[in-house]
Amino acid sequence: MDLYFLRHAKAYERSPKFRPDSIRPLTSEGEDQIRQVARGIKELGIEFELILSSTYVRAAKTAEIFHRVVKQGKLQLTDSLISEAESAAVIEEINEKYSKCKSIVLVGHEPHMSTLMSILLCGRPDMRIDFKKSGFCKLSVGDLRAGQCACLQWLMTPRQLASMTKG
Repeated sequence: MDLYFLRHAKAYERSPKFRPDSIRPLTSEGEDQIRQVARGIKELGIEFELILSSTYVRAAKTAEIFHRVVKQGKLQLTDSLISEAESAAVIEEINEKYSKCKSIVLVGHEPHMSTLMSILLCGRPDMRIDFKKSGFCKLSVGDLRAGQCACLQWLMTPRQLASMTKG
């Protein structure tokens, strides 16, 4: 299985205006950035069956824009990708509901996303990964489980992805 990780785009700063934090939206700059990133990802020719996203507004909007641009896969929201979720929750959900999928995009938050990547890559949650907003990462996974089961294929920054559509 190929697991792609997409961090949500730039959102408004935390403030009393956006309480609870789950309602914090993307900025217009963030929306523009994810459109550019999605066009770059589309240029890569990646195929996937499912986009699984956190229910938080900023991640769900990132996933919605991404889905609209790439025009593939089914979009599904899940609480197993929210900031406070345990990494094992999304692993269990994928194994229970989506195990037949060969390629899934996960849209979520930091540090949840890099913790999950770390667990899948080295079996521990403490590997340092600089995963930028709107960054995109590919892991290939044999038998998905909460432990070392994946291989890092690549990690791209938003700037790298956006540049793929220029020139």
